[in-house]
Amino acid sequence: MNLLSSGICFYLSVVICCLASSVDASWWYMGTLGTQVMCDNVPGLVNKQRQLCRQHPKIMQAIGAGIQDWIGECQHQFRSHRWNCNTMARDHTVFGRLLLRSSREAAFVYAISSAGVVHTLTRACSQGEIESCSCDPEKKGTSRDAKGAFAWGGCSDNVDYAVTFAQAFVDAKEKKERDARALMNLHNNRAGRKAVKRFMTLECKCHGVSGSCTVRTCWRALAEFRHTGDYLRRRYDGAAQVVMNQYGTGFTRAFRTFKKPTKNDLVYFENSPDYCIRDQESGSVGTGGRVCNRTSRGADSCEVMCCGRGYDTSRVSRTTKCECRFHWCCSVRCRDCAETVDVHTCKAQETT
Repeated sequence: MNLLSSGICFYLSVVICCLASSVDASWWYMGTLGTQVMCDNVPGLVNKQRQLCRQHPKIMQAIGAGIQDWIGECQHQFRSHRWNCNTMARDHTVFGRLLLRSSREAAFVYAISSAGVVHTLTRACSQGEIESCSCDPEKKGTSRDAKGAFAWGGCSDNVDYAVTFAQAFVDAKEKKERDARALMNLHNNRAGRKAVKRFMTLECKCHGVSGSCTVRTCWRALAEFRHTGDYLRRRYDGAAQVVMNQYGTGFTRAFRTFKKPTKNDLVYFENSPDYCIRDQESGSVGTGGRVCNRTSRGADSCEVMCCGRGYDTSRVSRTTKCECRFHWCCSVRCRDCAETVDVHTCKAQETT
């Protein structure tokens, strides 16, 4: 090992040992409270978050209701992988001890949760659910795009308001800590917010005789959250392992062969566990009992998912819709068909 490599390894070990932010509780717990979000009943909020919570009860209700959406998106993105964005029932941290490790999975959770707040609040503003915001007030008058001039109209989604509030609320705890892990979380929170804005689209309606489109009325609209989820999943795949810079104010790449991370990249400090076996220290719940695909060669294959432990096969009867036909007008009628299929599940870890 050369001097540079040994220095990086030492520096990385120091940074990991000094990650002072403990994952005790999170605003994510609001998702278990439904629409009855009571600021004093959410453990782990810092003073700034609790203050915003009391001042904006409608926004908190929207955030609480939207938490299940981004958790569902996270679980969709990793449905076929050993780590499947599993949550812990009745746990104030929601994701358990997983987030104690500064891994790329933690980076993804922080990014998609921040993105989820922006998306949820933007929708709520446009739908008139929040008194303090509505449609984007900046989108008025006329403007131009590649097709020519158009007039702003309709209701442009007010994503800037949502970004500003999300930054103030979500980042409050990390800004209070300001240690290495907090800086990592802040970076990934920002990457998530930027991801939502990336997929804003311009939608237009034509006006004129016989649809001639002599005049266009346009507005800015959010894309479906799936686009953000897909994008952040790709960022997860290309996440950059980093170390703190010498000033403690930012990051530098952990290995010289990797590019310096941008504001759009996800960053992490520690390598991930393999998630094969249940390990309380790393937050891994293992893959015992997970369904696998015997014929696949990908991450959902029984060989990969079960980590070489083998799998059990059981025959399961299920009912599906079949022989569906369109009937004029206007319905589709199907039969209920019973079928028997083989289901393969990973063997549990052997206990000694």
